[in-house]
Amino acid sequence: MNNAYKSDLLLVIVTLLASISWMFSKEAVLQMPPLLFMSMRFFLAGLLLSCVSYQALRGLARCAWLHAIRVGLIFGFAMCFWVTGLEKASHVGEAAFLASLGVVMVPIIARLLFKESIPRSTWLALPVALVGLGFLSLGAATAHALKIEASHILLLTSAAFFALYFNLNARVTNIRSFVKNNSSDGKASKIPVLALTTIVLLTTGVITGITSAFFEAWRPTLTNLHAELIGWILLSATIGTALRFLVQTYAQSLTANSHGVVIMVLEPLWTTLIAMLWFSETMNASQLLGCLLILLSLIINRLKAITQLMGIR
Repeated sequence: MNNAYKSDLLLVIVTLLASISWMFSKEAVLQMPPLLFMSMRFFLAGLLLSCVSYQALRGLARCAWLHAIRVGLIFGFAMCFWVTGLEKASHVGEAAFLASLGVVMVPIIARLLFKESIPRSTWLALPVALVGLGFLSLGAATAHALKIEASHILLLTSAAFFALYFNLNARVTNIRSFVKNNSSDGKASKIPVLALTTIVLLTTGVITGITSAFFEAWRPTLTNLHAELIGWILLSATIGTALRFLVQTYAQSLTANSHGVVIMVLEPLWTTLIAMLWFSETMNASQLLGCLLILLSLIINRLKAITQLMGIR
């Protein structure tokens, strides 16, 4: 198996790890405050990844740490809205499709903040996504009246923050001169992706922890920790976060022609299917149509990458 195929296979595994992590997270937030859970999850995952990226972290310049922490702040805010939306959501599969709209929002954020042009595919994807949102809202309501739930707003807000995070993350990983170099030529290097990810996860753990301290009660959880809850926290931190990002980083390092932007569209689809088995979730016709339209918008948004992939293969 060549590196391109190996990378794609590993990225499919990453989408499965990300999808099953939704189940771990939902199980955990049913038993403890959501922000406290996220703080434990990401801080533990960050500590685990720091064992692997220790040398890379030591070599980072001060400006690299500052840029990575800023990216982590945005990711932390995204996770605050995401986990609160997940806690309030009555349907995990629907929540996954709402959060996935961050991919469609990436070019819009790039246009607003960085003056980049918006691809034609995004203009085509947006109305499809909006119609999909409308059907999801109808599916959540009675008597076919449009109803926007609190979880919808929270998850869409998290999607907007995810879009901002994707933009900042891409820029930080492509800026050179972030690594200390004591050699005479002083050649600049890009920040290692695994080191950046480690700092982002640790920063997210701190942000969600501080937010939790202001808005959530810790004592009931900390005084009543039990094996099942500890298990969900550990599974989320290890399999759903640390292992997921470790495999993703390795997969992306195998080839410069990875098709991850296409493959990652599978995440909400896997999440919906797993939630059907895990929580016995069902969808009415309106919800199903809404999710399918959002999936279609993700595919339209990645149309260029998909056509290139079909041409290559």
